This record gives sequence, C-alpha cells and structure tokens, in this order.
Amino acid sequence: MAARPLSRMLRRVLRSIARSCSSGAPVSQPCPGEPSQAAAEELSRRRQFLREHAAPFSAFLTDSFGRQHSYLRISLTERCNLRCQYCMPEEGVPLTPKADLLTTEEILTLARLFVKEGVNKIRLTGGEPLIRPDVVDIVAQLRRLEGLRTIGVTTNGINLARLLPQLQKAGLSAINISLDTLVPAKFEFIVRRKGFYKVMEGIHKAIELGYSPVKVNCVVMRGLNEDELLDFVALTEGLPLDVRFIEYMPFDGNKWNFKKMVSYKEMLDTIRQQWPELERLPEEESSTAKAFRIPGFQGQISFITSMSEHFCGTCNRLRITADGNLKVCLFGNSEVSLRDHLRAGASEQELLRIIGAAVGRKKRQHAELFSMFQDSPPANLSISPWDPFHVRGLRLRASFSSQMATLWKGRGVPPAPPVAQRRLGSGSPQRHYTSHADSDANSKCLSPGSQAPATPWGPPSTSEQLTHVDSEGRAAMVDVGGKPDTERVAVASAVVLLGPVAFKLVQQNQLKKGDALVVAQLAGVQAAKLTSQLIPLCHHVALSHVQVRLELDGTRHAVVIQASCRARGPTGVEMEALTSATVASLTLYDMCKAVSRDIVLGEIKLISKTGGQRGDFHRA
Repeated sequence: MAARPLSRMLRRVLRSIARSCSSGAPVSQPCPGEPSQAAAEELSRRRQFLREHAAPFSAFLTDSFGRQHSYLRISLTERCNLRCQYCMPEEGVPLTPKADLLTTEEILTLARLFVKEGVNKIRLTGGEPLIRPDVVDIVAQLRRLEGLRTIGVTTNGINLARLLPQLQKAGLSAINISLDTLVPAKFEFIVRRKGFYKVMEGIHKAIELGYSPVKVNCVVMRGLNEDELLDFVALTEGLPLDVRFIEYMPFDGNKWNFKKMVSYKEMLDTIRQQWPELERLPEEESSTAKAFRIPGFQGQISFITSMSEHFCGTCNRLRITADGNLKVCLFGNSEVSLRDHLRAGASEQELLRIIGAAVGRKKRQHAELFSMFQDSPPANLSISPWDPFHVRGLRLRASFSSQMATLWKGRGVPPAPPVAQRRLGSGSPQRHYTSHADSDANSKCLSPGSQAPATPWGPPSTSEQLTHVDSEGRAAMVDVGGKPDTERVAVASAVVLLGPVAFKLVQQNQLKKGDALVVAQLAGVQAAKLTSQLIPLCHHVALSHVQVRLELDGTRHAVVIQASCRARGPTGVEMEALTSATVASLTLYDMCKAVSRDIVLGEIKLISKTGGQRGDFHRA
C-alpha cells in the first residue's frame, strides 16, 4: 500500500503544475492565452502520464479472482414513489427505521474511503434516489472527492426534469432512466401510478442539457413488454439514447420465473429481422452491456445479459444499501454492516480490513442464480394478489410513431385512462380475475361481498318514446343539464364459449399471445372509460369506479365476464358497463382465435341499474 500515497502525491503535483505553469516536470500546463487545442493535448498527455505511473490497485478492493472493484453503487433510500407490479406490492414494503439508515455524513465518509482506495465511479440508486431531499447536496459533496471521475444516478424519472438542472450544476455526469413501456396506459398499469409523461419530460430534459448518451433501462418481460422492442429501438434513430434491454432477473418479492425471461439472443433476433444492418460496437472494459448501433441512427442499443450470458468474470461493482450494508454481489445474500462498525468508532484501517474481507469472499459467479434459472418450475397459477402478472401483447395505441412524435414536440397528448390492478384467487386451480379502477380511494368496490343496496324487484319504468331522436326522426343527444346528480351504478355481463381446446389453454395460461384473462380485463376497463368515444350519442361520464371480473366455467368451457361501473352524475352508466363487458369478450376472441374460430360470444346483457329517475332495474 506504500504506492498509494505516491499516486496521490503525483496527482497533487500535477494539479500544482496546472496552477503555476511551471516547467521541468513530466508534463506542463499551457499558460493563459494559449490555444484551447494545446490545452486539450496537454490534458491528454497528463492522463497518459497518470496511467503509466498509476499505483497498484488497492488490495482491499481486489478479490481472490483478481477482479478490481472500481465502481460503487450507493442506495440513498429504500423509498420509492412508484409501485411497480414486478417489484413490490401496492401497499409498499416494510421500511427500515430512519435511525438505522445511513446519514448523509456516513454516506460521504464511506464514499471518501472507497474513492481513496481506487473507486472512480459512484452511482446513486434507491429505492428512488431523487426523492431524497438532500440528493443535490450529496452530489455536490461527492464531486469534491479526488479521483472520482463519474457520478451517476439511476432514476425512475418522475422527478428528473425538475431536479436535473441543479444536479448537473452540482456535478452529476451520467443518467440512467428506468422505463419499461412506451404505452401510457400500460405504464400506469405496471407502476400503479401516473407519471409516464413526467418520465418522458425527464428524458427530454436530459437530452436538452447535453447528456449523451442518455441511458434508458428497459427490463424485458415476456408477455408484458417484449412486443415493444422495435418501438424502443426506433427511439434511437433521432435521439442520442442508449436503450438498454435488461434480461428479467430474480429479486426478493418478484416471484421470478424463467418463462418470463426474454433472452438476449431472442431480442437480438427480433431486432435484426427489422434492421439486419445492426452492427456490434466495441465493449468497454468491465462493461455489463453488449452494445449495438444501426448505421445512421443517433443513438444505440445495449443488452444486459445477466441471465443468459453473465459477466461475473469482469464484475467491478460493489453496493452499499440504504441501511449501510456492503453487498459484493447483487444476487448474493451475504452482507456486512459498515454502518455498525462506523458507529462503533472503527478506524479507517479497521473499516478497510472489514471491506477487504468481504470482497475476498466474493464468489466467481452467482451460481445459485443459474441453478434457479435452469431448474425453475412452471409458474404457479395460485399466487398472491400482488404478484406480478403477464399482460401479454398489450398494444393500446394505434400509431406509436405519431404518438411519440407528438410527445417529443412537447404538445398535449390525450391522457390515457388509468388501468387498475388485478386480484387473483389463491388456493384453487380455477383462475378468477377482477380489475378495479377508482378515482375515489374511499369508495367501496363492487365486489360480491360489497354490492349496492338491494332495491325492490319489479318491471322497470320505461319510456314509450325513443330518447335519441328528435321529432323528425334524426339522431339527437339527450340534454341532461336539468337532471340532478345521483349515484349511478350498473352491472353488465357477457359469456364467451371457447370450446375445450381454447378453454384449456386459457385455464393453464398457455396461449402464445399471452394471458388472455388479464388482457381482456384491461380491455374492459379501458372500454368503460372510452364509451362516449365509441357510442356516438353517449354522454361522457366521469367514472369513479370500474370493476371487471372474469371467471372460468368448466362445465361450458366458457369465460363469464361481469363489468360494474359507478359514477355520480345526471345520466346512467349502463352503456359503460355493457361496453366494458362486450369489449372484454371481443378481446378474449382475439386472444384465442388462432386456436379456434368456433368461439361464440353471447349473453351480453344488463344485469342491474340503479340511481336513475325512472327507477332501478334488476334482471331476475
């Protein structure tokens, strides 16, 4: 370790040279007024000198396989402002008490120690790092560390546009933005929050401020977003992005299954079918990404092949969790608490010995991960209500290119209605799907155990006149301006007779197109909210609640659909419920038509309607 002070001394000497313009040293700094090109050449010579006279890398950060760990990821928080389906339950996860989390000073103390030993790149992660109030100050403090070349952040992008100018001024030099879909409605479905347009604004802001490339991380999951590969690649044609496709990896709580993973080679084959001229780029040392570029495109694409072609042999990464544990492998269970030793008053040398011992125990590769990949059983259909689910082949836009063009011009895009979560029954091989979408968090869902109050049975009060035509028989929209606002509820149903073959595939979730029940459920929610755009004389209704339930009926090889809608207003919601049930049944047909065309859609009917002036209706 004697060489380490020598390296630091050389850096100080070089900085002194740069300040004083003195001569006689291995390198010299041009005096003020000389051409900038000469200054750039001098800087290049200085860097070459440092490389040639660099001290041996820290033994504490070198493992038993000779891997030198120069890249540190620091989690600033466990909290996140999204609730991604494949990451955590809707209610969030148990959080570590604040007193057990690293303080800002402790983060900086550990960062200083690692940089002193040779770490030259630090990436701030989470949770979501940009929700930490002092993130800008942390970046500014890290910038002062001698020898630290890169300060990066991995963010979901929600707060990026607002904070990036301050972060750039503080010293942030690299940005990774997580984005798993380019479909606004699917984004809300995945993350259980709004925010798609904020993320796109953040990407645009990063480009505007000169970050190049802006890295966009996309975790590719079969049945969720693999159908968007080409759309993501198309973004790189006119934008300086590095779209990084990440193989779906197992983490605590995401119920990983190998069937959900789309391999690097499969993704590459798909992209090459569209762009056969795709060319491989040289890999950087210790890079986790396999990079490619399409000639003529501004940006590039990359693949993080953690599962199919691991890069453990060149891994140079260490991680510090928000509560101060050092992880030498992202997939390993082994952790050592640096926080406890730091708070117990451990000296710098004692901390280095603890770090060195942990690094020394690092395995050659995450072997337990690959045994999981090879031996993983088929997905269990009976999973907990918050488990990730397969929204296979969901395409909710008519034209990707026109939508994205509008987005990047900064113009208004019609907001996509939010899609809500599904709930699965557990402990039974029969699959039951139900979807809720509420604007009122306190309102009760229309589940079988929570129906609207019963009303007397009997024939409904009807009009002898058609209400949507005028006196001359022309189409006319009813004026509801004078009607009072009341609570309106309607339930409609439909039945799809699949036949035995298609029914079995749906039941076992084996359709090539994906999970038919989930896609139909989503389509039903969307349709309810878009009814006034589909049915010409329907009024637009601000729905406060939508629920779509799908149940398998084995005796008839059928799927029974029930759609419930609720709103407060001057007009009913029976058309929303009927449209929801109808579109859900059409979607099921579309998902299954490759298996059988002998599918019958039927029994589309209104089950009940309450809250109208003409009285309530309940079908016997």
